[in-house]
Amino acid sequence: MESKPDTIKVSATHKEEISATHANLHMTVKGSSVVSGDQAMKKAKEVNSLVEALTTFGLSPEAVHLQGVHIEVSSGTLLKSSSAMYRLKIRCEKLDQLADLLDIISSQKNASLERIEWKYSEEAAREQALDIALTRAKSKAEKVAKSLGVKLLGVYDLIENQYDEEMPFPHFAAQAMPRAMSKAAPEPSLDMDIQHSKTINVNIEIWYRVSSF
Repeated sequence: MESKPDTIKVSATHKEEISATHANLHMTVKGSSVVSGDQAMKKAKEVNSLVEALTTFGLSPEAVHLQGVHIEVSSGTLLKSSSAMYRLKIRCEKLDQLADLLDIISSQKNASLERIEWKYSEEAAREQALDIALTRAKSKAEKVAKSLGVKLLGVYDLIENQYDEEMPFPHFAAQAMPRAMSKAAPEPSLDMDIQHSKTINVNIEIWYRVSSF
């Protein structure tokens, strides 16, 4: 069995914060009729009303995707008059349009926003974070080797770990209203982010082979 060579171990960490580049809006629309497939965009009037409002604003029709249809029945019987819940995903490529899109959605009587899914262009940021962590580790190893009076001969082993820190999805539930408020109380407020970021964490551990101590 080959014995392990003389090594020193160093670790380094780097954090890179990045902002979301686009977002997916997940929502539901309650319809008074049941229509499946692509025809729902045109024949389900509540869905069509939303799609027309979004495309009139300037959003591409391809940015609106129907993800599913749930039929609501009464007394366990499917009737021609049964209603449906349509699940939609709206892709917002330009975050400066997000506030306007939220206004459009909120103006639709039968539409409800469930959550915002934030998306990132993160490949370059991850590579940069790794490069910085590797540079720090090498610099640290050189200082340690010099202090110990040995030379770095090469890398024996390396472990890389990455994880992201991100705030949870915004909570859209309406805030409870005090009972003592008058009948003319304003509509409950909703809390949500219209810009988002996350932190990429890169941690590396490197065992360097060194000359004999």
